[in-house]
Amino acid sequence: MQAITGGASVLLLGLDFGSTTSSALIAQASLSSHCITGRMALNEPRVLFRGEPVFTPFKDQVIDEAAIRALIETWLEQAGVSPQQLFSGGVIITGLAARRHNAQALAQLVGQLIGNALITRADDGGLESWLAFMGSCSALSRFHARQPILNLDIGGGTTNAAWGLDGNVLASGCHFIGARHLQFEPGSYRLSGVSEFGQALLDHLAIRKHPGQVLESSELEAVVNWYIDALVAIAEGDRHFFASRMGQLTEQLPLILPEHNAAPALTFSGGVGELLYRHLQGEPMPGTTYYGDLGIDLALAIARHPRLVQAATRLVPENRGRATVYGLTLHNTEISGSTLFLPQPEVLPLKDLPIVARLPMDATEQQLDDALALALSSCDGACLQLLDNGQAPRLEDIRQLGARLARALEQARPAPHWPLVLLLESNVGKVLGNYATDWGRSSCNLIVIDEVRERSAHFINLGKPHQHIVPVAFYGVH
Repeated sequence: MQAITGGASVLLLGLDFGSTTSSALIAQASLSSHCITGRMALNEPRVLFRGEPVFTPFKDQVIDEAAIRALIETWLEQAGVSPQQLFSGGVIITGLAARRHNAQALAQLVGQLIGNALITRADDGGLESWLAFMGSCSALSRFHARQPILNLDIGGGTTNAAWGLDGNVLASGCHFIGARHLQFEPGSYRLSGVSEFGQALLDHLAIRKHPGQVLESSELEAVVNWYIDALVAIAEGDRHFFASRMGQLTEQLPLILPEHNAAPALTFSGGVGELLYRHLQGEPMPGTTYYGDLGIDLALAIARHPRLVQAATRLVPENRGRATVYGLTLHNTEISGSTLFLPQPEVLPLKDLPIVARLPMDATEQQLDDALALALSSCDGACLQLLDNGQAPRLEDIRQLGARLARALEQARPAPHWPLVLLLESNVGKVLGNYATDWGRSSCNLIVIDEVRERSAHFINLGKPHQHIVPVAFYGVH
């Protein structure tokens, strides 16, 4: 049992724009500290609003930005929440939606509407896999702590795979396996659209059909069977399957299964996962191509495959169809400790800072010099992670590291406005920052964020301070 001291309540927003549907979630959580360790965390999350999933609006094959703006404004109005009330927000654009040429413009639009949005990224397969696992089966994984779980989040454009143990994701992958690569007139198998990957798959299977023509039952079976074979290959860690030309086209991010003495149990999420569990629980299924894609056919085919569903009735995840938006809202935001070093709070928020190095707390002067040289190549700022490997540093260790940082910064001479963020695991941010800036004499724009758990990622976003706490979000998870 955790001993938690209560704190202020904050609002969290998650927005997920996918190949087929878009959804929103708003939750409330408390900024609280553990009364023994003192570590700050978001605790007791409670969902306040679930926006009804809607079809992602497209116009002339691109995302309809005006329709998205109206959607977000409607969701906020229905929830009775203004952007100014949000502690953190996140948006993720996934699957085929991320491959539209205006996906980044959409991310920027959301950033304008939601001022503190910490994630404005498209096409981040590793992050989406992590979010889906956390949103669907993190609690399940902790309960069955010795059982590795492989969650397959199957949507319209991609299958995001995450292998976890005891609630922690240890490997992730992303594959172009999804329901909407072939689109149909609802109620029939008459093609109405084919994605770039869908066309490659039809060519691979020697199926000579184009929009306006009907897919025959044998052709439909060939497509679905190929998807099933690919899902089994992911589950089995079969790298040979993905060595072929078609297999290589399928992999956006390869999944390398960790060594373990137990085979992973499979769970499913995403739109296809939701349909699968509905079927397994005896609920009626929609009619033929009801959603205009292969989602129903793919769910039924998974249900018929013994390897894919052998754990499906024993391990049923939470938030199946909305796993990504749940993970985004409730799990992606970390928060700093209250002893951070932030002499200029007005410099926040900061977005899209590359994490250029992950160094030990006893990093040498040469390591720091090399890291700063790399950091300075990023004109808008950069971030260094300093890891303590679970061993809280002594004051003398902090003093010596601060002295080495001060010498490295003096030699690098970054511009006064250029932000350098240091991420620490221990609650020593203020002390290290003071040593590194010679107690404020340095002109360097140094920010030290402490008590942030290690996350293997490429980029970081920092939100605005709230009661001396800063929200932190990672993306580019690897």
